[in-house]
Amino acid sequence: MVGEVAMDLLQPDMMAAIVDDGVLKNDIALIISMGVKMILTVLLGGLCGVMCGVFANIAAQGFGNDLRKDVFSRIMNLSFQQTDKFSTGSLVTRLTNDVTQVQNTVMMLVRGFVRNCVMFLGGIVMLYRQSPRFALVALCGLPFVAFFAVFFLRKTSPLFSVVQKKLDGINHIMQETVAGARVVKAYVREDYELSRFDEANDALCAENLRVQSLLAFMGPCMNIVLNLCVVAVILVGGWTARNGGSITPGNTMAAITYLAQILHGVTFMANIFQIFSRARASAQRINEVLDSPAVIVDGAHQGDTPIRGAVEFRNVSFAYPSGEGEKVLENISFKVEPGETLGIIGATASGKSTLVHLIPRFYDATEGQVLVDGIDVKEYDQTALREKIAIVLQKAELYSRSIAENISWAEPAADPWQIKRAAEIAQADDFICQKTSGYYTPVTEGGHSLSGGQKQRISIARALLKEHEILIFDDSTSALDLKTEAALYKALEEACPDVTKIIIAQRIASIKGADRIAVLDDGGIAALGTHEELLQRSEIYRDIYHSQLEEGGEAK
Repeated sequence: MVGEVAMDLLQPDMMAAIVDDGVLKNDIALIISMGVKMILTVLLGGLCGVMCGVFANIAAQGFGNDLRKDVFSRIMNLSFQQTDKFSTGSLVTRLTNDVTQVQNTVMMLVRGFVRNCVMFLGGIVMLYRQSPRFALVALCGLPFVAFFAVFFLRKTSPLFSVVQKKLDGINHIMQETVAGARVVKAYVREDYELSRFDEANDALCAENLRVQSLLAFMGPCMNIVLNLCVVAVILVGGWTARNGGSITPGNTMAAITYLAQILHGVTFMANIFQIFSRARASAQRINEVLDSPAVIVDGAHQGDTPIRGAVEFRNVSFAYPSGEGEKVLENISFKVEPGETLGIIGATASGKSTLVHLIPRFYDATEGQVLVDGIDVKEYDQTALREKIAIVLQKAELYSRSIAENISWAEPAADPWQIKRAAEIAQADDFICQKTSGYYTPVTEGGHSLSGGQKQRISIARALLKEHEILIFDDSTSALDLKTEAALYKALEEACPDVTKIIIAQRIASIKGADRIAVLDDGGIAALGTHEELLQRSEIYRDIYHSQLEEGGEAK
């Protein structure tokens, strides 16, 4: 970098020598020799510039790579409570666009800021060598350049955060629309989604125009100062020469070039500050993710216990942080013994999914204790706790890989026999084998190439392949017909008799064979007992039972 700047600073001095000692004195030999030196200087400066650019790019790319890894790692470790604060589109923008902004700024700082600082200082020295009066002209112009830079940057700096938020909105709408494309088409809402996108896109465009309109004034204002300084140098040079001074035409030409280098360096630094202002907004958004305090803190317990698979709730209450303190669960108490099966049923929004999410610490209870194997889950190392638990969530999440890779996602080292055995228990083997590529059939993004029941069975097979002491189904068989569901539960009981099972269901037929059934109502346990006991003493359970009988006998 220093070599590149040194070569640039030598060239105007050589040009002055060519004019004063070569052209004016008609010395062809000097013109040729100095011309060759200038060519060599240009080539050497270009080589130094290329090397500087390569090293700056390596440094910036390495920084961006590490920062992107750190942000992604932090996102992976955020609790559900924290991810609820950020939209998916916002996290994607922070991981991609914001990191790229910061990365580009680092490259500009390494490549441009240092170079132009050296160029500025060196230019002042070289300009002073031509004439102190020329240096004074440059110094008189600098305050005006600084004023314009500070003025426009102060105006635009707050707008960069607004632009990034508008970009979040674009990404959020895009992801929602793509993920829900089937619903959009089914309800013929393409025009509505297009209008939403247009509105967000127009808002982004308007904010960008505000920023760029302000910045558009900065360059011309600085060029006016530069051109006025050039005129001043010519006037000073002419006036000095006329009054018998030692300034020559070559000195004046060199001074104009040095002045251009100095003011170009200042202008470039002003542009860097503009980029820095944009990057600062991005850095603040990145830090919001990186600096998010750990809500779910690891305990020291590594999961070695004499009891295997016991789950207990002691006076547990829970309210979502964003729910203004309204309790979703209140005063929940029950115990599931190792190897026991607990069914959970209740109306929509009664807190069923929230309850089971407290077991693997997706959230922490607001009040009370959740215990696994007699130990409060807050005392566990999160990895050790979740290794005990296999959970099949309400929404079957599949990835753009083969069926076998989706099943073995939690156990990558599983062999084909283990994968097939898990699929057999989940009643997925038959439909998988009917496909042309069998277990190596690729799954499209989101599993759209599979039916709802097929996706659920693959998700169940994934959970069964994992070694576990506690198995949780969060309404995970809702898309299965009763015959397939019954076969699944029978195979599950035969294959995993010692595993504790907690099964959330909407249909009584799915859980009536459980050792006990908990009836949830409005965030509390309304009744707890066997199927027969609940029919006798729980009005809510009887209502569900009779309503399902009337709808088609599904409660039988």
